[in-house]
Amino acid sequence: FRRAFEVVGELSPCIPFFGSARTRPDDPLYETCRATAYLVAKEGFTVMTGGGPGMMEAANRGASEAGGRSMGATIRLEHEEAANPYVTREVPFEHFFARKTVMVKYSYGFVVMPGGLGTLDEFFEIMTLIQCRKLREFPVVLMGMDYWSGLVDFMSSQLLAREMISPEDLNLFHMTDDPRSACAFISKIAVRRFKLHKGAPSACILDWNQHRARP
Repeated sequence: FRRAFEVVGELSPCIPFFGSARTRPDDPLYETCRATAYLVAKEGFTVMTGGGPGMMEAANRGASEAGGRSMGATIRLEHEEAANPYVTREVPFEHFFARKTVMVKYSYGFVVMPGGLGTLDEFFEIMTLIQCRKLREFPVVLMGMDYWSGLVDFMSSQLLAREMISPEDLNLFHMTDDPRSACAFISKIAVRRFKLHKGAPSACILDWNQHRARP
């Protein structure tokens, strides 16, 4: 746990990408994820994933092709034997809770690609942290409007209508199909929120405060 904090801290600022491990490379959304990660990496952020196949591979691939930092926070699972080949820095974990903690601590925003139960778990945990103001002004992007619109409609027609959430909770994320829109949304909020600025040397074109301000 401690070593993971040290390693990931050195690679910050990070943008985690969440999404299905089952997505095939010939799926159009794989290419959308790859293109989004490419742009995010070009902005100087470290692209962080679970290091597996599918959407995680697509994000790591995009970051690698951009010449950026491509990290995999891997965990031992029966159906995933090793990190995908586009991970340039692997940080292994034994437990999901530890991996989630580290991924959130050094994150400056989140990209949520289409996925299953694990992706929903990650999305709603982030939403809960923002709603409860444990995270503030964090950019969260839902990529794939056809995929996510049913969930957002449910949140509006059921959760909001029954006063289980507040109207402003539906403004806590940005839904789009456009990689450029997603990247611009993340960069705009993260730069303002964490006082990032252009001009750092090396492959990273963002510079940042060594210690991120906490609410």
